[in-house]
Amino acid sequence: MLTKKQRELLLYIRDHLSRTGVSPSFDEMKDALSLKSKSGIHRLVTALEERGFIRRLAHRARAVEILRLPEDLGPVPQIRNSDQTSSNNPLLSSGIQAANQSLSENESVHLPLYGKIAAGTPIEALNDPSSYVDVPMGLIGKGDHYALIVEGDSMIEAGILDGDTVLIQRCDVIENGQIGVAFVDNTEATLKHVRRQSGKIELEPANPSYETKVYDADRVQVQGKLVGLLRNYH
Repeated sequence: MLTKKQRELLLYIRDHLSRTGVSPSFDEMKDALSLKSKSGIHRLVTALEERGFIRRLAHRARAVEILRLPEDLGPVPQIRNSDQTSSNNPLLSSGIQAANQSLSENESVHLPLYGKIAAGTPIEALNDPSSYVDVPMGLIGKGDHYALIVEGDSMIEAGILDGDTVLIQRCDVIENGQIGVAFVDNTEATLKHVRRQSGKIELEPANPSYETKVYDADRVQVQGKLVGLLRNYH
């Protein structure tokens, strides 16, 4: 059984899709349900997705597909769109490629923000998302991504400063020398140049004040590579 807010959001998404042919943005959902922040909408969307009522496509803020409705609401309505046929409408396709081809690079992506990551001494492991950030799709491209806030100055010669928000593409293998998120001993995460050397993994800073740390390969897991950066100027 859906909660009142979950049902209200599902009905709003259904009506918006039927009327416009595109799903509403998180801001539109927030306003429609009179919520104060988009984090509340994210929780509702996640709950609907986990219960099999909707599906999100490729982290797109405006790509939600309704899979089913509560029995008392009848069948899922057909999506009308005067500009697109069902064959090229990303909302009717289960493929990420169709959505990528049809949506503009100016479309915002809603990425989970996993708090701070050290660009110096490794800090505690990544936890659940602390919030979410909207990022232009043109900054990251295809794939699964997340964001982190940099803490420390060990990557300053790579142009990464304390307080920057880095955009990370999820992957477990990167090329030698690329900047990536390294998870050490299943407890600590850090952002460094990652190099593999004869069964070892070197985590190399971009600041001569810090030393390169070397670990046995089985102690380090790569959890993504750097693909973009956001910075606020105060």
